[in-house]
Parts: sequence; C-alpha cells; structure tokens
Amino acid sequence: MSDEQDLKELDSALPGFLGVIDTAISRIESFFLAIGVLLMALNTSANVVGRYVLGSSIFFSEELNRILIIMITFAGISYAARHGRHIRMSAIYDALPPKMRKALMVFITLVTATIMFGLCYYAVNYIGTQASRGRVLPSLQIPVWLILIWVPVGLFMTGAQYLLTAIKNITSKDIYLSTAVLEGYDEDEKEV
Repeated sequence: MSDEQDLKELDSALPGFLGVIDTAISRIESFFLAIGVLLMALNTSANVVGRYVLGSSIFFSEELNRILIIMITFAGISYAARHGRHIRMSAIYDALPPKMRKALMVFITLVTATIMFGLCYYAVNYIGTQASRGRVLPSLQIPVWLILIWVPVGLFMTGAQYLLTAIKNITSKDIYLSTAVLEGYDEDEKEV
C-alpha cells in the first residue's frame, strides 16, 4: 500500500467541519498507536539484549513500558470505536426492524459518548489530584500526573468518535457502527 493510500484511509466519511474533526482524531490515534507500539517493542528488545548480552537491564524500562501501555490503551479505545470493533451484545438489536435498530444505535452512541465525556471529566479531576501530590516515577523522575494525561485524551477522543457516529446515523439513511463502518457482519463473521 502506498503512503497516499494509507493517508486516504485516515480521511473521514463525514462532510465539512465534522469530517475535519474526524480526520484529525484518526491521524492522532494512528500516530500514537504506531509510535507507542514501536517504542514498546524497541524498549523491550533493548532491555532483553541488555539483560542477557550485557548483563544489565535498562533501569527505566518497566516505567517506560507502563507509560506506553497507558498511551496505547487509551488511544486504542478510540481506534476501536472508529472501526466499529468494540464488543457488541446484539441479540435483541439484531431482531429489531431497521428503523428501531437505527434509533437504538443513535441512543447507544449518544449514551456511550456521554459516559466517555463524563469519565474524561473525572479523569481530569483525578490528574489534578495527582499533580497536587507531587509524586514522581522513581527511575525517570517524571511526575505521575504527566503519564496519566493519555487517559482523558483517549476518553475524549472516544466520546467524540461515538458522538460523530450518532450524528452520522442521524444524517444518513444507513445504520453505522462508526462513522465509516456500516452495521452487519463480515463474510467471515457469524451471527451466534
């Protein structure tokens, strides 16, 4: 795949300003997920080589991986929402007629967005509490609150993604799991 095709996949299916927001979130997610996974692989590999070849571990390796896990997790929830990959309990939903499924999808995405924004609010308050305590990581000496910044960022991006999905469902005739993913099952998926 070419770089141009890769960037095209990050573009939004939404029109206008909402498309700009959706595309920006997509690029931020992709960047942080890619950097996070690469840095974690590099850090872990370097630590293994250091431990077994040089006889000494990298003293900050575990803390760095902890930071990267938080970043990957909270960028990943937004990424999963964008691609309609969150777990769905859909037995009742699948049995409904299309108009009711669409209304339920709008309701579900709006409620989920509200919960994500609420969790974001509480995460920001929690970070404020951590910042006031002045705790730092033992090896890296980074304030603990700095590594937690990814939590509200990821929750906000996930909430925005669900809100955009609700808008997409309200403004289009089809039913969408995310801004670019139509409801239904892929050919290799089975309805249980």
